[in-house]
Amino acid sequence: MRRPVRAAETLAVAALLVAAAGCGSRLPESDFEDRGRGTAPAPAGAPVRVGIITSATSPVGGSAFTGPRDGAKAYFERLNARGGIGGRKVEVRTCDDGGSGVGNSACVRKLIDEERVVALVATSSLDYAGASRVSGAGVPDVGGQPIGSAYDTYPHLYGIYGSLAPRDGEPGWGGELIGGTEVYRYFKREQGARTAAVVSYNQASSAAYARLVTRGLKAEGYKVITEQVDFALPNFRAAAADLKEQGADLVFDAMDTHGNARLCEAMDEVGANVTAKVTNVQNWTSSVAEDYKDAPRCRNALWATGASRNYEDTDHPAVREFRDAMKGHKDLGQWQLEGWAAAMWFTDAAKSCRGDVTRACVDRFMNRGKSYTARGLLLPVTYEERAEPPETRMTCVSVARWKDSEGWVTQGDMNKNCFDVPQLSYQP
Repeated sequence: MRRPVRAAETLAVAALLVAAAGCGSRLPESDFEDRGRGTAPAPAGAPVRVGIITSATSPVGGSAFTGPRDGAKAYFERLNARGGIGGRKVEVRTCDDGGSGVGNSACVRKLIDEERVVALVATSSLDYAGASRVSGAGVPDVGGQPIGSAYDTYPHLYGIYGSLAPRDGEPGWGGELIGGTEVYRYFKREQGARTAAVVSYNQASSAAYARLVTRGLKAEGYKVITEQVDFALPNFRAAAADLKEQGADLVFDAMDTHGNARLCEAMDEVGANVTAKVTNVQNWTSSVAEDYKDAPRCRNALWATGASRNYEDTDHPAVREFRDAMKGHKDLGQWQLEGWAAAMWFTDAAKSCRGDVTRACVDRFMNRGKSYTARGLLLPVTYEERAEPPETRMTCVSVARWKDSEGWVTQGDMNKNCFDVPQLSYQP
């Protein structure tokens, strides 16, 4: 049976974000005590309390991580206006961890031990250092963004894109994760691309992600051009001139939004025209026109890939509901939609309790062995525990391209953009 899963680009989003911060990634700490797994049921009619941890302030910038939080809060506000869960309102407690491991651990302690939340929802943390404590307390973390390896490491943590790993306290399989080549297969088969450039900073995490992209492209038979720019003083013009001279069809990168915009400006300056300048789900936002205002040609060559339905697909009823609830927000994007989907996922789990909503009940729903699509907003999310990683897998990808006159335009049905592709291993 075909089982679409997350796009390869989202597996290593941490590298892009850490590159922007200019620091190395760290694994979550594991030296917390195991707290009690149960939570006393709330009195009938009492609010159902959930927590949202966000790196709302961080070295990467103030708005880099807030999308999932905003989408989840909008969902819960609408849910409460309609009566909540069995007549009980959802009470949202947020915590800004500041993008640091210390701050994240403090948020975890506050929400679990003091606020006694039944679950965490739509987590988006640069350094999820408190992940082992969340898992040890048996607190379900529903629909978080896999910025690090926590969701492929610990039980009770359920990232928005699923996992096949054993989640036994060690990342992936023996410390190695896997990523598919479906994005590269898509552009090869659907757009006829044959030559790809990969641009990165001379910084460890950025360079490591660039190597993974390069491996994937080569596995799909591409000619690959690698360009590395200095993190402190990047010469984007030289990189752009070289990829033009070598005839790149595609451009991938391991950089932040600012670096992407400057690369695009340089590509316009030297006249480098490509089939697609490919970005990831974090940059799939309505702010493209402003972010890339000085690069009109490159801007209209931007393509984004991910594992969720385009937030501009207003023909879809679940997207229309999301858009209606988000009226008044200046910018929209895929991370907001995925935060909305995470809140829906938790709500469906809580409704399955048919009475008292407890951590154990929510966890049972999450572990029931069925894929989840959030009413069609997500590619089917699967949580399995495979003893060995698959060598190949049928994988689907959501694709959109930017057009100034239309915004992000969906390219094909995400449930049909599917390919049987190799799964490449890498170390987080």
